[in-house]
Amino acid sequence: MAKGTLVQKIIAAHLVSGNPETDSQLLIRIDQTLTQDATGTMAYLELEAMKTGKVATELSVSYVDHNMMQNGPENRNDHLYLQTVAAEKGVIFSPPGNGICHQLHLERFGKPGKTLIGSDSHTPTGGGIGMIAIGAGGLDVALAMAGQPFTIPTPRIVGVKLTGKLRPWVAAKDVILKLLSILTTKGNVGSIVEYFGPGVADLSVPQRATITNMGAELGVTTSVFPSDERTREFLRRQKREADYTPLAADENAEYDRIVEIDLDTLEPLAACPSSPDNIKPVRELAGKKVGQVLVGSCTNGGYRDLALVASALKGRKVHPDVTFGIAPGSRPVLEMLCANGMLGDLVAAGARILEVGCGPCIGQGQSPANDTVTVRTFNRNFAGRSGTKGDESYLVSPETAVAAAIAGEFIDPRDLGIEFPVVEEPEFYTSDDAHFQKGESGKGIIRKPTIGEPPTNDPLPENINGTVVIKVGDKITTDHIMPAGVHLKLRSNIPAYSKVVFECFTEAGKPSFAERAAAVRDAGRHGIIIGRDSYGQGSSREHAAICPMYLGIKVVAALAIERIHRANLINFGIVPLIFKNPADYELIEENDTLNFTALPSQLAPGSEVKGTLVKSDGKEQEIIFTHPLSENDIRLVKAGGRLNC
Repeated sequence: MAKGTLVQKIIAAHLVSGNPETDSQLLIRIDQTLTQDATGTMAYLELEAMKTGKVATELSVSYVDHNMMQNGPENRNDHLYLQTVAAEKGVIFSPPGNGICHQLHLERFGKPGKTLIGSDSHTPTGGGIGMIAIGAGGLDVALAMAGQPFTIPTPRIVGVKLTGKLRPWVAAKDVILKLLSILTTKGNVGSIVEYFGPGVADLSVPQRATITNMGAELGVTTSVFPSDERTREFLRRQKREADYTPLAADENAEYDRIVEIDLDTLEPLAACPSSPDNIKPVRELAGKKVGQVLVGSCTNGGYRDLALVASALKGRKVHPDVTFGIAPGSRPVLEMLCANGMLGDLVAAGARILEVGCGPCIGQGQSPANDTVTVRTFNRNFAGRSGTKGDESYLVSPETAVAAAIAGEFIDPRDLGIEFPVVEEPEFYTSDDAHFQKGESGKGIIRKPTIGEPPTNDPLPENINGTVVIKVGDKITTDHIMPAGVHLKLRSNIPAYSKVVFECFTEAGKPSFAERAAAVRDAGRHGIIIGRDSYGQGSSREHAAICPMYLGIKVVAALAIERIHRANLINFGIVPLIFKNPADYELIEENDTLNFTALPSQLAPGSEVKGTLVKSDGKEQEIIFTHPLSENDIRLVKAGGRLNC
C-alpha cells in the first residue's frame, strides 16, 4: 500500500489483522453502519438470525428513503419491521420523509477519521467529510453491527491532485465526471481514490461529497478527502464542531498512481446514455431538445445545489416543453428552502416538488416519456433505470440542469445569458434531530406477512453438473440482474422477487431466466451464469446474489466481477470464477454443459480451477479459470455461505 496517505493512516488506526505490505486482504474495525430500507430489511433479518443482542458499533442508523411509494402494504410493512427491530437492537431509526441516508448521515453523524459501511453502494459519500466509508452487502453490514471486522482488499491508492478553482457555472459534479472520463467505470476494483492538492480548499464538504458519492461509479472501494478548515466550517454550521478532527496525507505521500485535474480548465460535462463514463462536454450537446429535468438525489440534493437552482429560476419560468422536478436530499434542506422563500420561487417557476427521498433516481416514479431526453443530477444512468425502456438519460450538474430547464434544450450554462447565482451558506443549517427515533426495546418486533426469512443454501457440492442458464456481455449491473423500480417492494419476499431476475433479458413468448434456472435446479443440475467484463457493477443490492442462489445458481464466471457483488456472491455460497483466457468466453453458449469435478478441492488460494465444457454435439473442451478467493472466502463458499458458518 502507498506510503503516508490519508487512506493508510485511517486504515492503520482501524486495522484488526493483515499486513498492508504483504497481505492481499485486510480486516478493519467498523465504527458506524447505515442501512436503507430496500436493503436493510434483509440485513436486519440476517442480524436476527445471528442471535445477537444490541449492536456493537459506536453508531448504527436505519434509514427509510427508498421504498416510500406504498402501492400496496409491502413498503409500510417493511418500515414497521425496521422501526421496531431498530429499537430492539439499539439502532437509530430515520423514518420516511426524513431524508436520504447518505446526505443525512453526512450532515448529522459523519465524523472525520471514522470508518463506515453501509448497505448501499453510495455510502462513500462519507468520504467527503474525511471518513473511510464503504458500500457493502447487507450481510456484511449485519456482521459489522454484530461486532465483526470488515474485509477489504489491500488498496491500490489513486491520488487525484486538484489545482485551481472552479469557475462560475462549473460544478463539483464536473470534477467527478472528468475523473470518470479518465478512469472509466471498470478496471478499478480494489482501488481507493484520495484527493489532495491546493484545489481541495476550493471545495466545500457538500461539494466534496458529490464527488465521493459518484466515485462509486468508478468501481473503487471508496474515495476520501482530507479533513481541513472547510470540514471544520461545515461541522460548525451543523452545530457539531466538536466532531472535527484535522486529517491529511503527509506532504511526501506516495501514491500508486496520480491523476491531476486543473479546476480552472474544467467545463460543464454530461454523462450520456447509458453509462456514467460516457462523458461529453455540454457544449457538444447544445441544441438537443430536453423533455424532463430532475434535480436532487444523494448526489446533488443539498442546500447549496437547490438554492442555486431556485436563485437561477427566480422570476423565470421552466420551458413549457419540460417537466421539472425537485427532490431535496433531506428534511432540513426542505425546511430551509421553505423558510427563506426559495421553495416558493421553485414552485412559481413551474417545479414539481417531489418527496424527500431517492424517488426517481432508483426508478420510483417520474419515468420519462418514450423517446424523450431526461436530464438528471443523479449518479447513474444505466439503461432502463429510469423505469422507461430505451430511455435517454443524461447526468449533469445542477448548473447544467437548470439551464436546460429554462432553455428546453441542452445549453452550456455559461451561454445562458444570466448572472451566475452566488449562494451564501446559512450561518447554521437546520439541524433538528427530533425526527430520529431511539426506540425502547422490549416492545417486540412487528413482522407482517410480507416479511420473509433469509433463504438458506446447501454446502457446495463435490461435483458441479452445470448448465449455463444465461450468457451476458460487458458492464452487467445489479439493475440488470435485479430490477428496482416497481419491483423494490418485493425485496423482503425472496421467492417473489426471484421471479424477476434478469427480467430485462426475457424475450416475449420465451421462458424467463427464473423459469429456466428453476427447471435446471429441479432437474438436479446446477445453474451457471456467464458474464464478460465488469460483471455486477452498480448497486450493493445483495439480492443480486440471494435470488440467483435461491434459483440454484452455483457458479458465476466472468472476465471480471466487481467488488461488492463478488463479496455478495461469496456471502451466499456462489463461486465467483474468472476466465484465465478471455477468449474462452466466446466458446460458451446458453444451455451448454459446464462441469467441475471436485470443485471444493480445486479451491485453494491462488489456484486454478478446471472445468469441462460439453457442447450440444458432445464435444468436450477444458476451460481454466482463476479465482479471487482467500482462505476465509473458500471456507464460506464451501459451507454454502456465511449464514451456514
